[in-house]
Amino acid sequence: MVLLTLNTHSLAEENYRKKLCSFVKAVAQIKPDIIALQEVNQSVGKAEVKNPPRFTPPDDNTIVKSDNHALCVINMLAEIGIEYYWSYKNIKKGYDIFDEGIAVLSKSRITEAVCFTVSKEDNYNDWRTRKILGVRTTDYPDEIFFSVHYGWWRDEDSFACQWLKTIENIRKYKNVWLMGDFNNPAEITGEGYSLISASGFYDSFINAEAKDNGVTVDRIIDGWQDRIKNSADGMRIDQIWSSSPHKIKSHQVIFDGENYPIISDHYGIILKT
Repeated sequence: MVLLTLNTHSLAEENYRKKLCSFVKAVAQIKPDIIALQEVNQSVGKAEVKNPPRFTPPDDNTIVKSDNHALCVINMLAEIGIEYYWSYKNIKKGYDIFDEGIAVLSKSRITEAVCFTVSKEDNYNDWRTRKILGVRTTDYPDEIFFSVHYGWWRDEDSFACQWLKTIENIRKYKNVWLMGDFNNPAEITGEGYSLISASGFYDSFINAEAKDNGVTVDRIIDGWQDRIKNSADGMRIDQIWSSSPHKIKSHQVIFDGENYPIISDHYGIILKT
């Protein structure tokens, strides 16, 4: 099984179209089984798309617009004969011009899509609103794959509270994968990373037979300006965790300028089991 996760920073990136094409090219070559994406943006003013191809909504309130980043990926892959199924949830307004959301793409059909609010706030106009999106698929019916994008440790709506809500919502599932931007560096002990580990989840980076340094952010980015003084050594804030132990063949950073071009303010992760 091959998993990919990336905080896309979509539509907000300079040379966005070029970077979108680079991502699609990489997916076409690697063909991950599951892709978890965060900051999947669409423009507020664009038209709604009715019945997007191979789409499974997590609820009746999900809206997909014509420039939705995940929809663009799906359509561009289809143009070269590669079909992916997908789910998406628009969560909140971003930068006042985007609907910001999360998405999961799958090579096999999606049989179920679920979405849970994990923040205290559930307000589309409040940037603190956080949700997680999960899918089941025909190829992996006993697994559920979540795309996640959490808040920071030292916030009024803190990661600790969001994590407890996550546990409450996913405890009914046996084999859970959590993939995405955790906003809690693995390098800091006694905070979010330690809390996840203490909850019985397995960090795929730690268990990988082959890996690099795992760093997915090597500079100060939006949201971290006042939270960390020095990021010279980088942060491993994009992570893949599982509720059950797995044999991990490799954990590799991608879209870092060496392993495919940089396309976001985050690097991605490719995981092979």
